[in-house]
Amino acid sequence: MASIVGYGFYIPKLRIKIEEIARVWGEDPEQIKDSLGVEEKSVPEIDEDAATMAVEAARNAINFSEVDPKKIGAIFVGSESHPYAVKPTASIVAEAVGAVPNSTAVDMEFACKAGTTAIQACMAMVDSGMIEYGLAIGSDVAQSKPGDALDYTSGAGACAFIIGKEGIADIKATASYTTDTPDFWRKQGASFPSHGGRFTGEPAYFKHIVGASQIIFQKTKLQPKDFDFAVFHQPNAKFPARVAKILGFSEEQINQSLVVKKIGNTYSASSMLGLASVLEIAEPNQRIFVTSFGSGAGSDSFVIETNERIKTKKRGMLKKMLEEKEYVDYAIYLKNKRVLKSE
Repeated sequence: MASIVGYGFYIPKLRIKIEEIARVWGEDPEQIKDSLGVEEKSVPEIDEDAATMAVEAARNAINFSEVDPKKIGAIFVGSESHPYAVKPTASIVAEAVGAVPNSTAVDMEFACKAGTTAIQACMAMVDSGMIEYGLAIGSDVAQSKPGDALDYTSGAGACAFIIGKEGIADIKATASYTTDTPDFWRKQGASFPSHGGRFTGEPAYFKHIVGASQIIFQKTKLQPKDFDFAVFHQPNAKFPARVAKILGFSEEQINQSLVVKKIGNTYSASSMLGLASVLEIAEPNQRIFVTSFGSGAGSDSFVIETNERIKTKKRGMLKKMLEEKEYVDYAIYLKNKRVLKSE
């Protein structure tokens, strides 16, 4: 059975407050915060992108797990903001962490669920015996057009999971639900994504998360009451709270995962960071439910159960990373995301 051997993450220290974004666009910050449940979001430094953040998250995961990088047989990086159109991010990560040359390195893209699909790919390769360890990463400098609704939530961050046979949390089951639902897209060459507004809710986010969750409930014969924690994709803080209620989970079960309130929507890293936040405090023999979502559209669900090995690991770095921050204004935010161009 595949297991989470280690995890790591990276969140830029820079932040921008909802009040600052609302000031620029002449909107009511309290109304925005009330509708989204987000107070501020993470902002990349001028020299940070999905590749640099993926490298940092991967290094932290390797340090946590104490796995020899040479034993990592596959590296999958999920992102919708890969820095190169033609040049893999995964090979950069492989070189940086010392997992070359005997490893498979591939980029993945499925909006915000590419990172969890990377976990599934690593699970399959570990379970089949093809590799000893796999590295699954979700990393994004989330894209948004200035002034668009997404501008208030599009954050930056990365999360990495090392998948192997004997780890701190066993992945008991996984299931997926996919349809062709074009709620969010970015055409080749376009600088910013487009979206269907409210259409992204009912026929996209809620339908797919509920669909994948119900499949795994049927598959495992488990119910929401059987879980200690639940994690859902976090485009804002309101959607995961609502879908949790629809499925029968309590606020107490999802609260630990809601990092979106402080860093915004980190796209491919979103549900992965939520899971990492839960693993930071989880005790042995606790059951965790996870369902991601990616526009286009699909969801991946997981049933994860911690074991005694989790007690042997030093945890708590995510809280420190969330608290160490420096605020910037809207101009610096646009400059660092390279929205302001000189040519």
